[in-house]
Amino acid sequence: MEHIGTQLNTIERNMRINSADPIARHGFTQVPNFILRDARLSVGAKTVYALLLSYAWHNDLCFPGQGRLASDMGMGVASVNRFIKELEQASLIEITRRGQGRTNFYTVNFVVRKKVRKS
Repeated sequence: MEHIGTQLNTIERNMRINSADPIARHGFTQVPNFILRDARLSVGAKTVYALLLSYAWHNDLCFPGQGRLASDMGMGVASVNRFIKELEQASLIEITRRGQGRTNFYTVNFVVRKKVRKS
């Protein structure tokens, strides 16, 4: 009987993780599948949602600046603002503006609520 390690080494792979301990090194963020599979959301909006989750996951708080989000995404602040508005319109986040010179406070919603359209 052949050892399982030998069998696994002969399997063709399409991915490799090159790190001793990727979870402990940088952590990870779980994004709900309904977000990933929602064709109405842009890729940028999905990325902002994931970043907001990554900031809030351990603290239950989330208030990164738009400059920080833009830097993390390698995009401009105007693009990040567009993605944030998209998430807000989809009721996936709520924004509490905290005043001049202070970052906004974001509430990330895990529950999809049907938005009532005004006639």
